[in-house]
Amino acid sequence: MKRRLKINGAIIFLAVSLIALFPSFFFRKASEGLSDELIEMFGIAFILLGQIFRVSARGYKTEHSGKGSIFIQTGPYALVRNPMYLGILLIGLGIVMMLFNSGVLVVFLSIFVIRYLLLIFKEEKKLKVLFPADYPLYKKKIPRLLPSIQMLLEKDVSEYLPLKFSWLKKELGSILAVLLITIFVESWEDIKNEGARVYLREAIPMFITVILFVILVIYLSIRTRELSKK
Repeated sequence: MKRRLKINGAIIFLAVSLIALFPSFFFRKASEGLSDELIEMFGIAFILLGQIFRVSARGYKTEHSGKGSIFIQTGPYALVRNPMYLGILLIGLGIVMMLFNSGVLVVFLSIFVIRYLLLIFKEEKKLKVLFPADYPLYKKKIPRLLPSIQMLLEKDVSEYLPLKFSWLKKELGSILAVLLITIFVESWEDIKNEGARVYLREAIPMFITVILFVILVIYLSIRTRELSKK
């Protein structure tokens, strides 16, 4: 885990350094209109959805894995085999959509594939050894990273995204840091280029998206509590 954190930290440090040195090369050029508002709205939605996936996957695993002795096939792990990495992918995509140009998107996806697919392959080998009876069947049934549309429509969202406030509380610092820093940078660029009045008008869909996700978090938490009592 420490080695993984060091590698991720080095990648983040390099990325931030390059962006700080060449901001005009990396940042997305803001443009007035519906397309820009939609990009920002989907960007913030991806960030929030990714955080929900990450928190749900980590909290569910901690609570149900028996410290690694139990093979989990329910909750977020019934949707994809790597829900935590799916969350990271969505967060990254959201940040790129809100702040950066399409070239950065290509770089991000390339780094993600190289970095996280290697980790996934390594973890899959371990799971085959630890759970030789269960894992091969699970692997055939559940996609590695991207859920199928059919699976998403078959169940209520609360069945594959259980959420508890106690799980959320542990991750709240990192969630707010990512969200607020992204919104601050995006807002600063827009206000500088378009003025505060135009920005406030265009920011309405983004803030509505945040409110809708707060409602989703409350719904998921209530449904998780109800399902746990059955």
